[in-house]
Amino acid sequence: MANVLLIGLGTTTFTALGSLISKCNVLGIVRNIYDVNDPVVSLAREKNIPVFSDTKQQEIKSLILKYQPDCVVVSSYNQILPPALIELSTFINVHYSPLPQYRGRANVNWAIINDEPCAAISIHKISPDLDEGNILFQQLIPISFDDTVTSIYDKLNKIQGQHLGEVVVKALNGDEGIPQNNAEATYCCTRLPEDGEINWSDSTKNIYNFIKALVFPFPGAYTYFEGKKIIIWQAKPVNNPPIYVGRIPGRVVSRSKTEGYVDVLTGDGILRILEVQFAGEEKTASANVIKSVKSSLGLQMTELLNRIQILEETIIKLQENAK
Repeated sequence: MANVLLIGLGTTTFTALGSLISKCNVLGIVRNIYDVNDPVVSLAREKNIPVFSDTKQQEIKSLILKYQPDCVVVSSYNQILPPALIELSTFINVHYSPLPQYRGRANVNWAIINDEPCAAISIHKISPDLDEGNILFQQLIPISFDDTVTSIYDKLNKIQGQHLGEVVVKALNGDEGIPQNNAEATYCCTRLPEDGEINWSDSTKNIYNFIKALVFPFPGAYTYFEGKKIIIWQAKPVNNPPIYVGRIPGRVVSRSKTEGYVDVLTGDGILRILEVQFAGEEKTASANVIKSVKSSLGLQMTELLNRIQILEETIIKLQENAK
């Protein structure tokens, strides 16, 4: 039975570990969480697999030199591994995109944002170039109208759980995989929490996709209401909406107190906002906090100028009092 070391920091690691346990001897897991309530840590403890919480590359190198694994499997890691490290063992990576397309970061998020028809899981050998190694396994799945980043991850995690262990064993038994066509490669940049601001002048479909792409466990798509940042966790397009020839994107045009929603103008239609959350508060129905069709979502220039004026007046008063 092959000896493997697993590196996994994110939500993909649990099914990766389960799949590897079924086919291999897992020597340890590199994971920056050591909480007994973490499902990965819980499963590792159950199987007497050590968890190493130091995820720095020097520590990974030390573990490889100590345990001499037949293979190092990576399922969610936030650093590019240098050639000097990957030369120490066979490295196999799990990447949630249809390689060679969507190399890089936040691949499932970007696929939903870009309205792609499919997401994918690719298991490939790691080479010095970013996500460039031979593909050992690949499976595409459709992205449906209602799919969120969470539901797509759930589906891809399930496929990983079914196939990863077997793919690793085949690779160690000589399967070289299929080289990628680098001419077809595309790349995705890292997404940061501040990248999640909604542009209400965009199309209804694009905003809907944007919200679905950033739901929990990601930070969420956000806008501003009465000067405060508010996250929109759930929304849906309004079918056959009234035609507004006078349109202010972000303006609330309808509200249902009983059903809890508000309808907001986009660049080309209407989006129904269902669930929202202010920072530090509980999630709630949008109609509980947005209570007027005179309201607008998003930062308003007049509101920013008023706030600047108030700050300037406050500073002047403080300076006068300090004299």
